[in-house]
Amino acid sequence: MLATLLTAVLATTALVLPHPTGRAHVGTAVAHLVDRSRPDPWVAFEPYRELMVQVWYPARTIRGHRRADWVSPGIAAIVNPPGTGLELPVTHGYVGAPPAPGRHPVLLWSPGYGLERTSGTALAEDLASHGFVVVTIDHPHDAGWVEFPDGRIATRAAPTPTTPAEEEQLLQTVLDVRVTDTRFVLDRLRDLPAAPAMDLSRIGMFGHSMGGATAAGVMLADRRVRAGLDMDGSFTGPVIDAGLDRPFLMFGSQTHGGEQDETWTRTWSHLRGPRYWIELAGSAHLSFTDYQVLFPQIGLPADQIEQTVGTIGGERSVAIQRAWVRAFFDRHLRGRAGPLPRFPEISFPAGAG
Repeated sequence: MLATLLTAVLATTALVLPHPTGRAHVGTAVAHLVDRSRPDPWVAFEPYRELMVQVWYPARTIRGHRRADWVSPGIAAIVNPPGTGLELPVTHGYVGAPPAPGRHPVLLWSPGYGLERTSGTALAEDLASHGFVVVTIDHPHDAGWVEFPDGRIATRAAPTPTTPAEEEQLLQTVLDVRVTDTRFVLDRLRDLPAAPAMDLSRIGMFGHSMGGATAAGVMLADRRVRAGLDMDGSFTGPVIDAGLDRPFLMFGSQTHGGEQDETWTRTWSHLRGPRYWIELAGSAHLSFTDYQVLFPQIGLPADQIEQTVGTIGGERSVAIQRAWVRAFFDRHLRGRAGPLPRFPEISFPAGAG
């Protein structure tokens, strides 16, 4: 996504992500996981499914640790080749910083179809600064690029559908693969960096687009996930009619989600636990990614910005999202029963307020 837009834009600026709002410093570490129980579902000659995950967590100290880059070096060379005059963001997470004492709720993040785990960095960092451990997941060959520790870069290999029936089958396959990926990550949480800081009795999941559908699919299949959140993703698979009996938040954009999507109205009617349905005025589908703040910094034309991330200001959009995501998981993983955030840009379709 970013590489395509950069070919048309010559910038001379350093891109920045919003600073986390919590009191804790943020540590981060990357892990390579290999599921030897199954081959890669997209590439026939790969005998095992390999995943990359990144852990974001409250840190005890950041002294002596460097800030992590937004993307890995190999991917940076692809999305920002020489000559753009652009500097990609540096995150607010410090590589390998020691975790803060205590055991903290765990959140899994799954990105949109075709996107990388890094697309949710601004949210992940903020949650970590407020005492959550966030595990962001790459789904290789579904994502545009995933770089492994040995320098290999897995590119997108999922087929391009040519008919509605093929598209429906592809989406179901993508969902099935992602649910299996995520459940494998759940199995391996104790092996990840910062594992001693994780409270595995308090696990939630959220995601953007297909990542939101994945959160719902994982909740249906695995009761280890106690609360879930879909950010502007159409629901896919059996969860639409089976529903969920645990807390779930549907967070839609003005241009994609909400009552315009019949999978939302069907799923809403089958949610049996605490349920929430909100819509962010002025937002578009990619508002729920880091691109909400990065695209305006690049200097894209106004029509391209409006089409991709809407008319809402980037900092305002991110602030609202951070407040709602944190409040939802505070309520349902920490038992903090305070009032939910109220912003004039937030509406409650279907009488959901």
